[in-house]
Amino acid sequence: MNIRPIVWAAIAAVVSSTVPFAVQAQTVDARCDIYPRGEDRASAVTACTFSQRQGNVGIQLENGRRYDLAPTGDQPGNYLDQNGQAAYRQSGLGDRGQIYRLADQSIYVYWDTAGIPSASSSNSGNPVTYTTVIDYNHINIQITEAEFNFRGTLTKLPGPDYSGTDGRVRVVLTPSTGQVYVFNEVTGDTFYDYTIDPVFVGEDPSTMCDPSVEPC
Repeated sequence: MNIRPIVWAAIAAVVSSTVPFAVQAQTVDARCDIYPRGEDRASAVTACTFSQRQGNVGIQLENGRRYDLAPTGDQPGNYLDQNGQAAYRQSGLGDRGQIYRLADQSIYVYWDTAGIPSASSSNSGNPVTYTTVIDYNHINIQITEAEFNFRGTLTKLPGPDYSGTDGRVRVVLTPSTGQVYVFNEVTGDTFYDYTIDPVFVGEDPSTMCDPSVEPC
């Protein structure tokens, strides 16, 4: 999913601005991955909005929960949340988004909302599926429908597929086509076989030119 240049420009201005006078609040649609403190798997992946005005940050999740962060101290990126607890902004996502560390959880805010299913796909009879590309070899995935819930990391296999398991359920994803295959790892019974939007994982590092070795 391509983000229009004007949106990228607005986001850059919102996040990096340190101009000490009132500016109009900017709000953009985003995707928020919520990680409980100390966990390396997201407990939720949801649509959200991100806004900032005069250094104050607002993050509102689709379920209505809101986080308000007010700048504190002289160091940029330090905040107090609505409960007076310390929070801070951390780099790590590059131009893809921002990370906010709160007292009991971390919020990964992604400007690209491609991992959030549309209303039509949510009602199509397929499980709700979220993906987050960690790097070329790893993709985090969350699949939910009624009582079924799978969260895990898929690892690159030889060929086009990625696969991961929780010991009971195995998920195989073909990013280029969006094909998702979910089955019981013990019995081999198929739980789901459906298609989501293609997932862009980037270029294979092994095929990239290394100027220190050969002319590019």
